[in-house]
Formats: sequence, C-alpha cells, structure tokens
Amino acid sequence: MAGSGTLSAFRLPPLPTIREIIKLFRLQAAKQLSQNFLLDLRLTDKIVKKAGNLTDAYVYEVGPGPGGITRSILNANVAELLVVEKDSRFIPGLQMLSDAAPGKLRIVHGDVLTFKVERAFPESLKRQWEDEPPNVHIIGNLPFNVSTPLIIKWLENVSCRDGPFIYGRTQMMLTFQKEVAERLTANTGSKQRSRLSIMAQYLCNVQHIFTIPGQAFVPKPEVDVGVVHFTPLVQPRIEQPFKLVEKVVQNAFQFRRKYCYRGLGMLFPEVERVESTGKLLELADVDPTLRPTQLSVSHFKSLCDVYRKMCDEDPLLFAYNFREELKQNKSKNQEKEDDQEKHRL
Repeated sequence: MAGSGTLSAFRLPPLPTIREIIKLFRLQAAKQLSQNFLLDLRLTDKIVKKAGNLTDAYVYEVGPGPGGITRSILNANVAELLVVEKDSRFIPGLQMLSDAAPGKLRIVHGDVLTFKVERAFPESLKRQWEDEPPNVHIIGNLPFNVSTPLIIKWLENVSCRDGPFIYGRTQMMLTFQKEVAERLTANTGSKQRSRLSIMAQYLCNVQHIFTIPGQAFVPKPEVDVGVVHFTPLVQPRIEQPFKLVEKVVQNAFQFRRKYCYRGLGMLFPEVERVESTGKLLELADVDPTLRPTQLSVSHFKSLCDVYRKMCDEDPLLFAYNFREELKQNKSKNQEKEDDQEKHRL
C-alpha cells in the first residue's frame, strides 16, 4: 500500500457524482438497515476536516455506502483507507473509487461488528497508550440501527485496549441520531444524561462537533444527525472492568425518574436489597435521593469501587441478575397457585 512521505497532495480524478453513482448502480437506501446517504461533498469534507490532520494517516471507514465520505477521506491525502461494507450493492461503486486511487483504498465486504481491525494496519503504527494518539483514525456515517451497539463495543475495546485501540488511543469521528449524540455528550443534570453519557465519558473525551440537518440525507431521516468525536483518555475516570461499570450504570439508569437508590438496589438480591443498597451508597458517599441524571462520573467511580469490594467479599454477587430472580419468583408463585387449584379440585 501507499507509504508515507508523498511529495504532493493526492486528488481523485473527475468521477461521476454520488447521485450519479446511485443511479448508475440502481442503489436504494434499505429502510430495514437504517441507511441514509450523505450526498453533499461539502458536508463530507467538513466531517473529514474536523477529524484532524489525515495526511499520511491510516483510516478505517465504517459503512461507506455509495462512497461520499470515502471520497473526502481519499482527498485528505491519507496513506491508506480501509472500508468495511456489509451491503454488497455498494461494492462496485467503491471499486470504481479504488481504481481511481491506486494503492490507496482497500475494500472489505464484511460486518463492522465482527471485523478484526487489529490485524488490518502495520505493526509500526502502534503507540504506547500514554503517547499521543497513533496515526490511525476511525470515521463513519453509521446506520442508526448499529450505531449504539457499535459504540458500546468500541468503548469496551477502549477499556481493554484491544480491537481498533491495539494501536493506541485511536480517535473516532462518527455520526449518530442527534438525540444519541446529545446523550453521549450530556453533562451532569442534563435531561439527556444517560447510560451512554457515563460509558463514553469515563473512557473518552467526547465532543459533539456539529449537527447535520436531516434534509442533507437521502432518504431524509425523521431526525437530524450529530457528528461526534472521541479521543480515548490516557487514564480512564473509573478504573474497574468494563462489564462491572456497565452493570452499575445500567442499573442506576433503569429507573431514571426515581431516586438513584431504586435502580442501584437491583444490584442486590431481594433478601439483602435494603441493607446492601444502604451500605453501597453510604460507603460511596452518594446521596440516595439524587436522580440518576444528577450522578457525576465521580459518583459512579465511587459506586463502582465500592461495588467491586462488595463483589470481592461475595463472589456470587456480580453474577446476580434481578430479572432472573423475578422470573424464578414468578415461577414459584405460579407453582403455588397450581397446587392450591389442585387441592380445591
């Protein structure tokens, strides 16, 4: 593939417009895949420009579709662009771009949720976690139906320093429904504060860079789109395993309009719920009458640290799932009712 140190900026030769590509290959956005095409190259250029200096960078683009952002990335003079596209209808149009940029564009027909990007780029790109971010970037206009599971997967990769983050603190520039973008960046006390806010912000510096109006996309979605930039932190703000943090945060937010002790109580079996919840909140120095949206990352750090100690003291605690207990109780109650019915007969 093309190496670094090119003397002049690369520019794509004249090509059919994205609209013409869509017509040429008879492409239609698949509603069931939440596909929306961004045709305005001024906007795709803006996304790429805001991602940072991509000269001689190695870029991983997810969900390239008909190739609008792909063109803007190639025109940013990257060393190599790897695109992963699940929908085979888009491959011929992307191949046309590959032919126009020899040695620059690599196309993989696959699923971003399972693709192993850690094997995709040269070992020489790897940096120590404490160093500046590597010259590797992730950029993508994500289909709405995969954006949330994908960012959760990547945040877990950040926590474990694997996947795309085996190279170091790889930066990401991604699109989301505006509401999701607002959740990712919501401050303590905001109505948009959610599980996503905590999970993203304890691991990354997260910025809502700008908003793209829905009418810029084809077909026009019912919502606007937020462009969000992520830079993994050198030191996570909560130093506990990802799954433990996720469990505490998920439980806290499941009753978002109630006091936080209500959701946090679901971390514990019913027989010890009141006592153990009180102990958790007291040791973590968290006011039980705060709403989940009022809890800061620092609050969650204290809660996770105390919950970890409680799990260490009781090895069965982390595996506890209150929904399973509800099912079992329901099943027992049903058996009792059946027995009583039999006796009446």
